[in-house]
Amino acid sequence: MLVAAAAALPVHALAAPAAGPGADRVETPVATGSPVTGVTESMVRVRVPLPASAGPHPEACDWLSYLRFRDSAGPAASAQADRILVAQPGILEGAGAFDSVARNTVAAAAKDGKHIEFWALDRRSNCLEDHTGVQAGLAAKDVHLAVDYYYRQKEVDGRKFAGYQTNDQVAWLQNVGLEQTVRDQYDLMVHELPDQQARKQKMLCGGHSLGGVLTAFFAEWDFDGNHSTTGDAGYEQCSGYFALDTRISTSLPGAGGPLPTDLIPLLKFGAGAVQAGLESGVVPRSLSAPALINTETMNLLSIAGLAADLAPGGVSDLATYVPSSFNTDTTYRLLFSKDYPTFVKGSPTVKDFRFTNAAALGGLLDDNSEPLAFMQASVGFWDGGKIVDKEFPAPNDLDAIGLGGLKQLLGPDKKAIPDEPNGPLYTWRNYDQVGAGVPASKDGTPFTSSAKEVTDIGELARSLAEQPLDFTEHYFPTKMVTDIALAAAPGIADDAVHTGGPTANPIINLEAGDGLGGSSPQPGDVVAPGYQHIDVLTASAKQNDGEPEIVSTNLAAFAAK
Repeated sequence: MLVAAAAALPVHALAAPAAGPGADRVETPVATGSPVTGVTESMVRVRVPLPASAGPHPEACDWLSYLRFRDSAGPAASAQADRILVAQPGILEGAGAFDSVARNTVAAAAKDGKHIEFWALDRRSNCLEDHTGVQAGLAAKDVHLAVDYYYRQKEVDGRKFAGYQTNDQVAWLQNVGLEQTVRDQYDLMVHELPDQQARKQKMLCGGHSLGGVLTAFFAEWDFDGNHSTTGDAGYEQCSGYFALDTRISTSLPGAGGPLPTDLIPLLKFGAGAVQAGLESGVVPRSLSAPALINTETMNLLSIAGLAADLAPGGVSDLATYVPSSFNTDTTYRLLFSKDYPTFVKGSPTVKDFRFTNAAALGGLLDDNSEPLAFMQASVGFWDGGKIVDKEFPAPNDLDAIGLGGLKQLLGPDKKAIPDEPNGPLYTWRNYDQVGAGVPASKDGTPFTSSAKEVTDIGELARSLAEQPLDFTEHYFPTKMVTDIALAAAPGIADDAVHTGGPTANPIINLEAGDGLGGSSPQPGDVVAPGYQHIDVLTASAKQNDGEPEIVSTNLAAFAAK
């Protein structure tokens, strides 16, 4: 079901901190409109300063943050929990993305009498994000306040948006890569649970997508620099590993090995050339493109989520209320063009259609609309007007024309798009409303079915809008990817010496049936039929087949063991 009307939501969202100024740890209760009961959430910030070698950086970036989910009926102290799951996000992903799977897993374990915690980590670079506008819009139940803050220079509580950070402003990210990221996780775990034996007994380490790679490197890493001792080794901090549509492997998901140098040609010249490129600014210090994937568009997802969270059935005006720019116009053109002639001509545009807020969000992230597989979720389908095949950026009959290999990039599901400009109000069928009457593709088969829909669009909207740590990652460090690709080069991962670490503990692989497809299912894997890459994080606790949500149920059972 869609989330309740705005009036039913908490007035919101952060209560007073649990520690005073000057403390090196601050824990703040978080209230959201989640339908999953019995789970207590808080945001935890721990001061772990960056080394001087990182260079000048904001003071806020000397803090590490995570979302802590725990059984409300369980112990208040993490050290007394039965298990603690510590999760690394995927690429362009923040702690808020784990909202649903964390709640569902904690609740599933509680039903079996186990008190577990789920810690969703936020990476260091997320300190650069400014959530002021979204939080203000949420508190006032007015999405326009968020747009006004980010686009119209309007202040919130005396604060004015400073703009999206430029490449020059994030120079310190050239020094924040693989080593800093795994060390941040280690330092956080040690700070929160100082006893190594307790960590080894209670903590499970894992992640989603790229988080599986980072977990593998964490397991291999020697954190005290003395390679002959193992008490500090990453694999000795975890009792097991969990992989959410990924593998606990030092190979990038879907690549089956090192990152192809064709994707980043500078890799061919080695680690020294890459670092020189980062230091000079020739290589962007955070992953960014002129449209579709950049800091602004990641923030726009939060704003779209806020609109759908507050008024799912309201008529969306974001395409017109957000000021026009090359970035926004090109992004909408890439996402909402029916075919190549429409894209080239630039007409009709998204502004020629009427959508509800839920439909606008669905158009951005649903697997039958969003063109990039790693950003897809199964949240329902269009309704309210004529729907046709979306043949841009690729046709729907990829297999027939010998381009089936593109499905790993674009996802396996046929894409659909509204086809009545200046016509009806397009609405959205939620995941549990998809059944008879779904429009058919040009080949005569329905675009989707109830078996292929697993995520409540209202819950997705809530996770995008209501979490104090973002669903997305606006400033993903380029050095993270280049370090992983060049890990064998001297000076990159010299302390990743415990190569047996990734297999030293039990592993559960939880695969999306329609996910990235980086590896074939293996005996013992849990495969979630119909799930897309994001669904392993966002799927609803109540599924259309009447069964409990498969990922969280199996993850809770694994933790109990």
